[in-house]
Amino acid sequence: MKFVLPALLYDFGALEPYIDAQTMEIHHDKHHQAYINNLIAALEKCPEFQPTSTESLLIDLEDVPEDIRTEVRNNAGGHFNHSLFWKIMKKNGGGEPNGLVADAIKKSFGTFAAFQDIFNTRAKKVFGSGWAWLSVDKDGKLTVTGLPNQDSPLSYDETPIMGLDVWEHAYYLKYQNKRPDYISAWWHVINWDQIEENYRAIIK
Repeated sequence: MKFVLPALLYDFGALEPYIDAQTMEIHHDKHHQAYINNLIAALEKCPEFQPTSTESLLIDLEDVPEDIRTEVRNNAGGHFNHSLFWKIMKKNGGGEPNGLVADAIKKSFGTFAAFQDIFNTRAKKVFGSGWAWLSVDKDGKLTVTGLPNQDSPLSYDETPIMGLDVWEHAYYLKYQNKRPDYISAWWHVINWDQIEENYRAIIK
């Protein structure tokens, strides 16, 4: 199968002042493309192995040939994670969710503020590089997790609907070592409509 860099649905500067244009351009055009290139190169080493999708690679990592499994885990994860990340942000985003995902957040965490505090804490505590995730587990419940590197919740029997990239390349040009400032700013660009769509696709 072919792996292609998805086009952004907004220009590089659309998320200013919260995420700067230069970071968005480098992050999308360089970092994400590198994950795709590395994934293609890894799979070329085992041409007999033909995955059906990026998701299948991450869900069934044990089926991936052992000699390329780590490369696939890192780079299929990078491709999948970033493809979701770009879509859950938008110009003039932020605020609080409505609809089914809002109801699920309230049911799982009590209030939106409580959820936001839990999510922020997870994002801050990711050691080194990684992501904070809001996912749906196999029982249909919402969970908040922090995972290292480009690990995906898909590899842990959960389906992500929202994720925050806390690798330094996602924020260092503007925020330097101030990850908490980046996390706080990111809530202003969240695309809750897309997250609602992601949630509905899982529970329907």
